[in-house]
Amino acid sequence: MVGKLIRLDKLYYRIGEVSRITGVKPHVLRYWEHEFKLRPKRLGGAQRRYRQEDVEKILTIKKLLYEDRFTIAGAKKRMQELRHRRGRQMKMEFLQEGYKEVLQEIKKTLREIKEALD
Repeated sequence: MVGKLIRLDKLYYRIGEVSRITGVKPHVLRYWEHEFKLRPKRLGGAQRRYRQEDVEKILTIKKLLYEDRFTIAGAKKRMQELRHRRGRQMKMEFLQEGYKEVLQEIKKTLREIKEALD
């Protein structure tokens, strides 16, 4: 999404910790959960447990709403576009890796043919 956050040192964070890290009040985080379909884990009870990727999404949402001045609807659409673009990029990277292997095999075969002809 937006620039990667510095690696946090825990696997899960409580809502108060995420509020301090992101500068977003807990009631706003709960509202964004509903609006942006954030799904923090609920471990051993009702307390929310946010992961690194949840914090990164929250920072992206915060940037879209507060800095880029998107509406909630506009931010939702932009988040969807970013997810779609990220998925396409990952697919392209995977395909490029496959092409590299194929090209290396072709190059090896051509060397073998050249050596046989020499």
